[in-house]
Amino acid sequence: MSAVRQLGDLSHAASSADWLDTILKGDCVAALERLPEKCADVIFADPPYNLQLDGDLHRPDQSKVDAVDDDWDQFESFAAYDAFTRAWLLAAKRVLKPNGTIWVIGSYHNIFRVGAIMQDLGFWILNDVVWRKTNPMPNFRGRRFQNAHETMIWASRDPKAKGYTFNYDAMKAANDDVQMRSDWLFPICTGGERLKNDNGDKLHPTQKPEALLARVLLSSTKPGDVVVDPFFGSGTTGAVAKRLGRHFVGCEREQDYIDAALDRIAHVKPLGAAELEVMSGKRAEPRVAFVSLLDAGLMKPGTKLFDARRRWTATVRADGTIATSEFSGSIHRVGAQLQALDSCNGWTFWHYERSGGLTCIDELRRIARLGIERAGA
Repeated sequence: MSAVRQLGDLSHAASSADWLDTILKGDCVAALERLPEKCADVIFADPPYNLQLDGDLHRPDQSKVDAVDDDWDQFESFAAYDAFTRAWLLAAKRVLKPNGTIWVIGSYHNIFRVGAIMQDLGFWILNDVVWRKTNPMPNFRGRRFQNAHETMIWASRDPKAKGYTFNYDAMKAANDDVQMRSDWLFPICTGGERLKNDNGDKLHPTQKPEALLARVLLSSTKPGDVVVDPFFGSGTTGAVAKRLGRHFVGCEREQDYIDAALDRIAHVKPLGAAELEVMSGKRAEPRVAFVSLLDAGLMKPGTKLFDARRRWTATVRADGTIATSEFSGSIHRVGAQLQALDSCNGWTFWHYERSGGLTCIDELRRIARLGIERAGA
């Protein structure tokens, strides 16, 4: 992975790979429009929350709370915020690959408006993931419940998108072999991970914890994928992407944030190939149809198939179906009919004669699958 750098002049960004592992300075919409079309495997967006704060917020001891009151979070109306949201989402959709996905995180102030606009623009929501904070900020005025979570929307580019990355088996294994749930428990960014300015104050008011971004990228990307962050801030997405062997592109207009992110990411050491290998299961493997065995020359029409106990015999036909004296159809359907069952896995039910014994046809599927993977490498 190349060294991280700021790319101020975007005039040639779309014609080469110079835009990889860079921070593009400027407005997010303008920066996204300079990137190549359909270049991003995943987009992670942490847009302004539009908090609508009414004056300063103080603790019971009258000390001022360091809340989000920066200019970049100020919008004159909901209509202005909605127009801004629509503009950056359209720009994001242009750079997202057809099989790519987008994550957007927000609070109750903005996430519902963002979600509605995403649906209006044709994005297809896959999950809403709740980030539950182990150490949330208290509600100092005592007039509402404590805000202890944020919501992430995970969506595909459109309803017909196929083949998007979801590392289901890895997530399940990491969760003690139980399906990973859509409520994630992480602390807010504190301690040594929290970046500070020269005055010792928080550099960025909404810096996200690296553990949260790691879960996002480990679940929905593969090593070598390109992750685009339209609101790069202090560079959490870039730091985690580099450590996990992914490429990144960040859009950021504030030079102080860019300087901090450049320094932060430069000190990140990527993990090795062995640590980054993604666990996968059957559902992640290329689909192989029975007729593919004939196409690959692994089986010939006229071959006799048997169940493991040789109770039934079927003949392979040229069109990829099989036939017995009673039934004909797919390897699955005929296997089910012979056993008077609703369904049957024909790959494990049927066997062929090999060296005087029976070998499961699933072995031939494994060989065919290896051929498909090598052809696509």
